Amino acid sequence: MNWLKDFVRPKLKQLVSGGKDIPDNMWHQCPSCEQMIFHRDIEANDHVCQHCGHHMRITVTRRLEMMFDGGEYKTVDYASNVVDPLKFKDLKKYTDRIKEHQAKTGVEDALVVAHGKMGGQSVVVAAFNFAYMGGSMGTAVGEGIVTASRLAQVQDASLIIVPTSGGARMQEGILSLMQMARTTIAVDEVKEKGLPYIVLLTDPTTGGVSASFAMLGDIQIAEPGCTIGFAGRRVIEQTIREQLPEGFQSAEYLLDHGMVDMVVPRTELRSTLIRILSLLRNTGVPADVVALKPNETPAVTGPVDAPIPHGASPE
Repeated sequence: MNWLKDFVRPKLKQLVSGGKDIPDNMWHQCPSCEQMIFHRDIEANDHVCQHCGHHMRITVTRRLEMMFDGGEYKTVDYASNVVDPLKFKDLKKYTDRIKEHQAKTGVEDALVVAHGKMGGQSVVVAAFNFAYMGGSMGTAVGEGIVTASRLAQVQDASLIIVPTSGGARMQEGILSLMQMARTTIAVDEVKEKGLPYIVLLTDPTTGGVSASFAMLGDIQIAEPGCTIGFAGRRVIEQTIREQLPEGFQSAEYLLDHGMVDMVVPRTELRSTLIRILSLLRNTGVPADVVALKPNETPAVTGPVDAPIPHGASPE
C-alpha cells in the first residue's frame, strides 16, 4: 500500500475541493516545458502549449475538423481486412491486438480517408491515427492510400496526406514493406493527372512511411518540432559511432537542409494550405471580364498571331 498515494492524496483533494469530485483531466502537463495547462486553454489553442509553443499530438478527428471548411467532411470505407500471414504473437495475438485497438479508437485501421471542401476547393485527405498501433502501416493502410489516390483522381481533387507513424507494421512482415512501393505508385498517379499532392508531416513520421510516400509531396509542410526520419537517433549513433547534431531529425533541422519546404504553426496550417491550393489550382479567370456593348466587336488591326516587333509596344 502506498500511503501517500492511497491516503494522503485523496484527503488533500477532498480538503481543497470541499468534498466535490474534480476530474483528473482538468489539467495537462506540457511534455516539453512541464507547465500545467488548463484543459480549455489547450482546446482553444489547438493543443499547442501557450508557454513554450510545443505542439502536442491531436486526435485524427480533431485534425480533420481543423482542416475542412466548417469541420464538415465525409469518410470513405476501404478494404481493411486483418491480414496475419505470420500468425504473429508476442504477449498477445496480432488479431487480438487489432480488435483491441479497433474497440479503443473506433476505427478499422490506422488511416482515415476523408473528402470535402477546403477553402471552397475539393480535397481528399488521408490522415494517420497514431493512437492505433502507433500509426503503423500494414496492408490496410496501403489500401487506404490507394483508395485516397483514386478518389482524388475521380473527383479532380487535391490529395493531402497527414502521416504520423512509427513505420511499417512488423506483424505483417514483408507484406507491410510492399506497401512502400504500392503507395509510391498511388501518389505518382495523382501527380500524372496534374493534381496537387501535399504532405503535412506531423510528430512522428518515421520508418517505412517516411521512406516512401511521406517524402514525395509536391510541397512538404511540417509542424514545428515534429520528429521526421527513418531510423531512431540512438540506432544511427550506434551504427556510425558518431554523435549526431542537436535537433537532428526535427522539422527545423530538415527545413535548414532542404528536406521540407515549410514549417508552419498549427494555428496557421489551414490558411496556409488554402493559400497553396489556390495557387496550384487557380480555376478562376486571370482578369476581370469586360462586357462589350451590343453589336460591338473588338478592333483587330492585323493578324491575330502576328509577332510584335522587337522594342515595339504591344499596344
